[in-house]
Amino acid sequence: MKKGLLCLLLVASLSIGTAIAQDNKDVFKGKLFAPNLILENRDALDLSKEQFTAIRAAVVEVQAGVAEHEWDMQEAYQALMLELDKSPVDEDRVLEYASSALLAENQVKKKQMAMLVRLKNLLTAEQISHLESVYGDR
Repeated sequence: MKKGLLCLLLVASLSIGTAIAQDNKDVFKGKLFAPNLILENRDALDLSKEQFTAIRAAVVEVQAGVAEHEWDMQEAYQALMLELDKSPVDEDRVLEYASSALLAENQVKKKQMAMLVRLKNLLTAEQISHLESVYGDR
């Protein structure tokens, strides 16, 4: 019973995390722009060589930083799942692994948010206005 409840809670927390991530896309719609959207509009935005280079550097930096946290997150979730296979389930260990996984996931989201803000700060007011008009309606 306890194992089933913990599995249900784990699935619910993962679903909530996914729902929040999807909601964030709508929350920041037209305010922050993914690198691929900026690059898709490179010509219309008339990105300078400096802007393009800085955008590329920001993306590469976040990819490197995210990789480490994704490994940590995967490791914690695997340990959590192994713990859930035991009988009885050690609730404290499960919560410890869940906390580790969620902390790593939060670090990934924080790095991604910092990159999106950095990208916006690299754009001119006119470029931002163009992206808002194009992607604010999506």
